[in-house]
Amino acid sequence: MKTSRRDFIKISALGLGAATLSASVAKAATKSYFGTERLNKLMTHRTPTYCEVCFWKCAGWTYTDGADNIKKIIGHPDDPHCNGRLCPRGTGGVGMYHDEDRLKTPLIRVKDENGNQTYREATWDEAFDKIAENMQRIAKEHGPECMALFTHGSGGAFWGHLLKAYGSKNIAAPSYAQCRGPREVAWIGTFGEGLGSPEPTDIRDTKCLVLIGSHIGENMHNGQVQEMSDAIDKDATIITVDPRFSTAASHSKYWLPIKPATDIALLLSWIHVLIKEGWYDKKYVEKNTYGFDQLKAHVKSYTPEWAYGITTIKPDVIRKTAREMYNAAPSVIVHPGRHVTWYGDDTQRLRAVAILNALLGSWGRRGGFYIGDGISIPSFPHPEYPKPTRTWRDAMPGKFLLADSALANGVCDATIPSIESDCSIKGWIVNGTNLIFTLPDIENTKKALQNLEFLVVVDTMPMEITGYADVVLPECTYLERYDSIRTSKHREPTIALRAPAVEPKYNSKPGWWMAKELGHKLGLDDFFKYDHIEEVLDWQLKKVGSSLEEMKRIGVKKLERDAYIPLYFNENEDIGFFTNTGKIELYSTSFAEEGFDPMPKYTAHPEPPEGYYRLNYGRAPMHTFSRTANNPNLTDLMDENSVWVNPKVAKLWGLKNDQRVWLENQDGIVSSFSIKVRITERIRWDSVYMVHGFGHKNEKLTRAHGKGASDSELISNVMVDPIMGGTGMRGNFVTFHVDKPEKGGLL
Repeated sequence: MKTSRRDFIKISALGLGAATLSASVAKAATKSYFGTERLNKLMTHRTPTYCEVCFWKCAGWTYTDGADNIKKIIGHPDDPHCNGRLCPRGTGGVGMYHDEDRLKTPLIRVKDENGNQTYREATWDEAFDKIAENMQRIAKEHGPECMALFTHGSGGAFWGHLLKAYGSKNIAAPSYAQCRGPREVAWIGTFGEGLGSPEPTDIRDTKCLVLIGSHIGENMHNGQVQEMSDAIDKDATIITVDPRFSTAASHSKYWLPIKPATDIALLLSWIHVLIKEGWYDKKYVEKNTYGFDQLKAHVKSYTPEWAYGITTIKPDVIRKTAREMYNAAPSVIVHPGRHVTWYGDDTQRLRAVAILNALLGSWGRRGGFYIGDGISIPSFPHPEYPKPTRTWRDAMPGKFLLADSALANGVCDATIPSIESDCSIKGWIVNGTNLIFTLPDIENTKKALQNLEFLVVVDTMPMEITGYADVVLPECTYLERYDSIRTSKHREPTIALRAPAVEPKYNSKPGWWMAKELGHKLGLDDFFKYDHIEEVLDWQLKKVGSSLEEMKRIGVKKLERDAYIPLYFNENEDIGFFTNTGKIELYSTSFAEEGFDPMPKYTAHPEPPEGYYRLNYGRAPMHTFSRTANNPNLTDLMDENSVWVNPKVAKLWGLKNDQRVWLENQDGIVSSFSIKVRITERIRWDSVYMVHGFGHKNEKLTRAHGKGASDSELISNVMVDPIMGGTGMRGNFVTFHVDKPEKGGLL
């Protein structure tokens, strides 16, 4: 059935974001987007911002009334991330500002008269003194390298600057090893460069889009949802590979309900068919690739019949979908995905995806992958950072050398003393990431926390990780602060400004101010030679041809592309790639040099035990990770998750719709809270599915506490990718309890 752009956007819950508001405000939001007089009546001032609810960072305008109350946020029409439209998360961001559960003032852990651990409110000066005292002690006793930073979000740049000035480069973001890292390493090993964010997918002009475990429309990658809608209107072929009938699958010409953990087999079979039938871009491959003959020999036995016995996808479907890709080439995209840490062989799976795109000639071609262009914002002048003598890598010598960023799980492991390292990490600063939900294997994270000498948590909300902190610093929301200039490597280089629409609520502060004040306490004055972040931003903007005054007025600025960087390759020109051979490497020499397979192979993964089902998890359009589960605007749309169960399984267990069950994984870990059953044909019988980010145990999160179950709690089997250290999290299996078990969860 043909799906229109309007239908897809509606089902994806994109639209104009009005669904995140109450009925009356939603009506005003829709009208005001189209410029009616009501906008002037309700709003008196607008301030540029870019969203912090998810990593897409859509630029927009924050509107306030005459009393300096934030009323709404709308998308910026000049921003290529959103094209003037925000998703439900973006318009719901105002809920973060109004959430009365926010952290309000600094907190310091103390012992009461009975020896129990509790917190007391503190002044900012007291909090910084406490932190500086412990950081100076750790530097003196162990070395500054024994401090580490975990960060997610825009404020991480300021804390990273502080930590490097202090003398440590142990700075990690879970968005790498727990999310996108394998695809970056795979792309570097194939094309010589990573993908970045947003990915340079030319979806709006594609003729064939292949989604393999990528839930566009549910993960709310705003720009890609809109471009996919354009592609649908142009009758592009959509092929979705997923054990679940996702939103994207419901608008696809082909849905391939693959058996979980067999994706590499399907990818190798597609490669086999393209080469055997000659359905590849021969001119492009001959001119631009290295290792075609080796690849041809490598995939000779990976026939569709072989793959059928593994994936359950019929041979004729494998051939038909391969033909669809070839017919569309080079305007075809086998999407690399985002959250790709699944089974521990993820880098090799993404290598297969990269090879498919190379054979079809889509890299650097219209309707495939465009060549993005960005701009580098210069750093405000400061002294040279001290050179650390050790890093987290010293705790695991010789491992994960192809990882091009620090591993959050690696830093966590380096915090646990071992005979391999003469110094474990002693202190953490955790900024904007709830590590209890973010890092897999909660027991291991807790073990690391127990070995810490000092922990600082910086957040807007009382997430679970704050309960382990020695000092808690309340950050104001993104609507109340300046942050770094957002730069985008896009079809055109684009910059965006985030400025405070109102003064910070309560006794919360922006990250730039916290890092600066703590820097002074640590004696690092030379690294913070400014009174206010406005000085830094204005200096940086003037270096790239703008100013703070201009950006406060226009919000987003598009810059001219570098004349030497084409948007698409000219097939008549010689193209150079940043690989060892200067070619697209179908046979990866960099992998071979490190002792890894230069071409991907299929390896079978463990099956669920009898009575257990593979635990799959994903996103919902209105929520980001665990950070939005308490947002009053977004909980109105979805306040808890459910577990999707196939009717065949439900009948076997006697389960009913909306019945509450507890989940137990293969290691005997039981979910702390029950979860509603959703019986649906949209999930394979060998799997269950739940949305990530629910099941909060902190009672200070009054809306999120006890709502739904936490998938993070049930992920105890972690399959580490030997190439880059990513944490495969989809090798966990669960069974059902209809009555509450005596044993509880880990949170």
